[in-house]
Amino acid sequence: MKNLIIYAHPNPASLNYFFKQTVLESLQESGQEVIVRDLNEMNFNPVLSLEDMNGQRMGKVSADVKTEQDFISWTDRIIFIYPIWWTGMPAIMKGYIDRVFSYGFAYRYDQGIQKGLLTAKQTIIINSHGKSNAEYEAMGMDKALVLTSDTGIFNYCGLEIKKHFYFDKADRASAENISEWEDQIKLAFKFKDEVSVVG
Repeated sequence: MKNLIIYAHPNPASLNYFFKQTVLESLQESGQEVIVRDLNEMNFNPVLSLEDMNGQRMGKVSADVKTEQDFISWTDRIIFIYPIWWTGMPAIMKGYIDRVFSYGFAYRYDQGIQKGLLTAKQTIIINSHGKSNAEYEAMGMDKALVLTSDTGIFNYCGLEIKKHFYFDKADRASAENISEWEDQIKLAFKFKDEVSVVG
């Protein structure tokens, strides 16, 4: 299976970096193909410009966007790894979605009916956040996150979500927590041709 890791966190000492390395090593150990797109390291431009918008309407994208779209076309499975900041994606990840998941590439409308164009691809999403899962559930934020990311972005573009990890209280995680999360991630990427949804 061909895998594309799209990763967003500026700190190489972060928990998210550890998640990225765990996924990368698990995929390499199982003999799967993998490419990493580290958005901060790439200094990816997240700003959807007027030029971008006008180009999308004509089916044209800039060279940096075309590069990312080529990677997405290549892959069988996209792994998104990023923290939840202010109950959403980091700006650089949101900007990546804004620019790369463009009309005519990731979705289109047929006679007014929306159609996702990435239907042959799987995705696994790995998120960390500071609040506990219980706090998010009490606020309804767990449902909001699913609606805005899973439904509003990933499913909208036709991606098949195999697993969405929400690792909570990440800013005060114990060594035991991190070890447990590492095991869950490794289990999800254990098999070459089938993704486990346990964890």
